[in-house]
This record gives sequence, C-alpha cells and structure tokens, in this order.
Amino acid sequence: MDALQNAIARFDAENARDPNVELDGATPCPRELLYARRLTDWVLKLAPDASEPLRLAARCQHLCRWMIPREEYPMTRAGYLRWRNHLKQFHADKAEAVLRETGCSAEVISKVRDLNLKKNFPHDSDSQILEDALCLVFLEFQFGPLARKTPEEKILNAVRKTWAKMSDAARQKALALPFAAEERRLLNLALNGG
Repeated sequence: MDALQNAIARFDAENARDPNVELDGATPCPRELLYARRLTDWVLKLAPDASEPLRLAARCQHLCRWMIPREEYPMTRAGYLRWRNHLKQFHADKAEAVLRETGCSAEVISKVRDLNLKKNFPHDSDSQILEDALCLVFLEFQFGPLARKTPEEKILNAVRKTWAKMSDAARQKALALPFAAEERRLLNLALNGG
C-alpha cells in the first residue's frame, strides 16, 4: 500500500473502535467509521479528482471523536464552542501522528492539518469542498433525526448557518436530496421563510 492507502486504513482502524453504533441501512457500523465513509463519498461526488490531502482530511475529520464526549463540557453555547475547538485540535494532532507514522510528506501533513483546523476556509478550494461535504452529510443523514428532537427555531437556525457555508454547487446537490415532507418543509422555511 502507498502512504495514502496506508493512512486511510489506519484512520479506519482507529474509527472502527468507536463504541457508538449507527445503522447503515440495516447494518450496524461504528459511528465515526460510517461518518468518515459518508464524508469521503461526498468529497468524491463533489470533486472526483480530489487531492490527496483532501481525501485524507475527509477520512480523519472526526478521528476518534468519541474520546472527547460533549457531556464533558458545560451544556451552554460557550461550552459547545470550547468542545468544538478542543475537538478540532485533537483531530488535527491525532491525524498528524498517523500521517507521520504512515510516511506521508511534510507538505501533505501540513495541508491535512490546515483542513482539519479550517485554517483557510473559505479561500482555499479544498477547504470549501470539505465544508460542502460536511454540510451535505449533515443535511442527508443528521438533519432529519435532529429535527425530530430539536425545537423548530433552533433547527431552522442550524439549517441557515449550514446553508451560509455552502457553495452554490453544494446547495444544488442539497436541494436534490430525498428529504421527507417535514424535512422539506423545514428546509423551505429556513431558506425562504415559508
């Protein structure tokens, strides 16, 4: 295996240890392993010729996320932001260690780290593609379940913030997703006010 394949295999092995399970259709799968696959799929739909750092960043975006549970931080906006910032640094550090061990170049490691930390978003094209893919994974797989347990105004705000980060191309992909009627209603409300 080359360094890219080796690093992806290592990321997948790490994420396969996630004790949280999510169904992929009818098949149980470690949550972060499934997330990494879905994110990679979206990156490749958006950019079939995606760069090596972008492919790697997609695969390690939530690397071992379960190790830092949300519950360890105050259930406030400030607590949420501290958790997110800690996670970004944790993912970047963990990914960097794996990339070094698997023989990736210093240039690739630096670019993956920047993508994980969202350093050049939205000015760097890879960072925009990665953000688009993150938003599309949210809209396709997480929006519906979250909407069922979240107050309407809060979910509308989340959709608006998500939409603001997306490119026009990603928005077109999002509008083509097979949303359930309630999800479509919420999406229309968030984007059009009705």
